[in-house]
Amino acid sequence: MERYKLLKKLIDGEIFVSDGAWGTMLHEKGLRPGECAESWNLKKPDDVFDIASSYISAGSQIILTNSFGGSSFKLDKYGLKDKVYEINKASAEISRKAAGEDHLVFGSVGPTGIILMMGEVTPDQLYDSFKTQTIALHDGGVDVILFETFSDTDEAEIAIRAARESVDIPVACTFSFEKTIDGDYKTMMGYNPEYVIPKLIEWGVSIIGSNCGNGSKGMIEIIRKIRRVDHDKPVIIHSNAGMPVFKDGETIFPETPEEMSGYIPEMIKEGATIIGGCCGTTPKHIEYMARQIKLYK
Repeated sequence: MERYKLLKKLIDGEIFVSDGAWGTMLHEKGLRPGECAESWNLKKPDDVFDIASSYISAGSQIILTNSFGGSSFKLDKYGLKDKVYEINKASAEISRKAAGEDHLVFGSVGPTGIILMMGEVTPDQLYDSFKTQTIALHDGGVDVILFETFSDTDEAEIAIRAARESVDIPVACTFSFEKTIDGDYKTMMGYNPEYVIPKLIEWGVSIIGSNCGNGSKGMIEIIRKIRRVDHDKPVIIHSNAGMPVFKDGETIFPETPEEMSGYIPEMIKEGATIIGGCCGTTPKHIEYMARQIKLYK
C-alpha cells in the first residue's frame, strides 16, 4: 500500500504496530558505553539496517530512525557537530530502505539535554538545531517527525515550531511521565498530561502520546489521562519492557514479550492507536504485541 494511504489510515485512528528499543539492539550489536549511537549511521549502516529490518520482520508497521541523539548539541560532544545533516539524513535513508513503500518511517528527535530556563542556550539556537535535524530526516524520506521523550514544554514548543515551519509532513510528540509519590504522573519538569496535551494540540501536533518512564501497566493510566483531554488524535504509546532493575552489574528490563503483549487489549480499550516499545523492548516483544494487535484490525 502506498505510504500516503497508510498515513491517512493512521491519522484517521486505525491501530498500528510500532517498533521497539533502538539503544537496546545497538548495544547487542556491540555499541560501547559512551559511544555515539548515531555515528553508526555512517560507520556501520548495515548494522543499523539490520535492526530496522528485524522490527519489520517482527510485525512493525512503523519504524523509527537511529537519530534520537542527533541534535547539534549532543553530536558536538562527540566532535560530530559538522555532520548533523549527514548523520540524520543517513538514519532516515536506512530506515526508509528497510521500510520500503508499505511501511511508515517516523524520524526520531530527542531533547537536547540542555535546559532553556537555565540560560545555557538561546531559543534561536534550539530552533536552528531542531530545524537542521528535521530537514535532514525529511530529506532522507521519513513520513512523520517524532519528537520523543520530552519533559520541558518550552523546548517542545520550539522543536515543534521548527519542524512545522521547515517541513511539510505531520509532527508527533511524546512526553515521558513518571508516577509521583502522590499518585500523579508528571515529567521531570513537573508537568502532567492534562497540562501537556492541550499545549501539543495548540501547537499543531498531529499525533500525541507518551514513551519511556513506565512499564506497560503504568501507561494505562497515562492513556486515560490523555483521552480525557483529547478524544480524536492518534495516541502513540511506547512503554519500557517494565521498570528497570539493576542486577549483576547491568540494567534489566523485566517484562517478557508475553507480559507486554498482555496489556495490549487494555491499552486499545483506553484509546491507544499506535503501540510499540521503548527501553528493553526487542523484536520478540514486538512480534507478540503484533499478534495481539492483529485481533483489532
